[in-house]
Amino acid sequence: MCDTLVALRGWTREGATIFAKNSDRDPNEAQVLEFHPRSRRTEERVKCTYVSVEQVDETYAVLISRPYWMWGAEMGVNEHGVAIGNEAVWTREPYAEKGLTGMDLVRLALERSRTASEAVKWITSLLEQYGQGGNCSAARKLLYHNSFIIADPREAWVLETAGRYWVAERVKDVRSISNALSIGDSWDLASSGVIEHARERGYCRGRFSFRDCYSDRLYTRVAKGRERQAYTQRALEEAKGAIDFRFAASLLRSHAREPYDPSRGSNADVCMHAGGFTRPSQTAASMIAILYEEAPLVFATGTSTPCISAFKPLFPTAGLPDLGPQPGGVWDGGRSYWWRHELLSRRLACSYSRYAPAIRRDMIELEERYYARAVEARERLLRGEASPEELRRLTREAFEEAARLEERWLAAVKPSPCLNPLYALFWRRVNRAARIPA
Repeated sequence: MCDTLVALRGWTREGATIFAKNSDRDPNEAQVLEFHPRSRRTEERVKCTYVSVEQVDETYAVLISRPYWMWGAEMGVNEHGVAIGNEAVWTREPYAEKGLTGMDLVRLALERSRTASEAVKWITSLLEQYGQGGNCSAARKLLYHNSFIIADPREAWVLETAGRYWVAERVKDVRSISNALSIGDSWDLASSGVIEHARERGYCRGRFSFRDCYSDRLYTRVAKGRERQAYTQRALEEAKGAIDFRFAASLLRSHAREPYDPSRGSNADVCMHAGGFTRPSQTAASMIAILYEEAPLVFATGTSTPCISAFKPLFPTAGLPDLGPQPGGVWDGGRSYWWRHELLSRRLACSYSRYAPAIRRDMIELEERYYARAVEARERLLRGEASPEELRRLTREAFEEAARLEERWLAAVKPSPCLNPLYALFWRRVNRAARIPA
């Protein structure tokens, strides 16, 4: 489960396009923040997660967040201010055991595109040539198709797929997507034969709607993607003109019911907490990008559960500092930042309501200070007064201070017994698989 949203520059307080995404994965699927600089390429093909595709002569610099075991990225921003995030969607088209994952398509398009329109062309052409497919979970069998929000400083697109078929809609003001097809009978671009194929397969008769004809109704209902998309879309529309970084962060932290108890959470939560067979995923990483024409600003948690995490500033024009060892699929003794946060998050599994509000207040206070410093540093960069090294140092300081804050809370939190036995059993199994002392 995931959620992605965008607000074009005419509808934001900053006067810049804002892109934001929660990436929901299995609880032990750590995500890696990476920067890959612009590079001339000499190899003929690039090996993605399951298949190889033809390489281009040059790839652009990209800042991405990816599951530790995948080549592709859940979300990212490139040096030209193109931002992309994808969502799992379930359709009536068959799923392929091998092909490009949605995450592969995100990274490939970021590495090759100067604009959102160009990224749409890359994703659709690669999709039609190589197809999409392959298992998308490190812990279980999970096959799905993909939808995307693709944005740059000037425009944004929603691209939705079912197998090799697709439709694309240009965003007019604000837009969100979730784990359900959302484009009906109106779009700006489409693959050849998308209507004819649906009718030939008996997916629908009469008036054609991509959403209604191609959706798998059972999986779409269980995922509650329609409910989350309706909630985030309504929130965006009600906030037009006042949408800013703080609004986006608040939306990514939201739960369907407050005060929140993870043991009673649901797939309707934007900030997802795993809780059992029907709710096996949780928000593993979050990102917000302010897509200025020059020097975009990115903020990422680098952790799960954004409701008790801080968004730290990243600068695609400067690259990343050394943020420590990259996380894997099991507890690493707390060497990686992702797993250090996970120890705190899981200790709160049954005492969330007691501690989370205070932790959130502390995280937001830290976040506000570094947001202000990041805005000032960007302005100094544009005046030629700040170096890339200074920007990387600011990122490193934010991660280090957030880690110290989490360590203080970890020492203060006293675990409580779980009153929901099935929820407690789920987390015992997850923690045993991760070998985490929680």
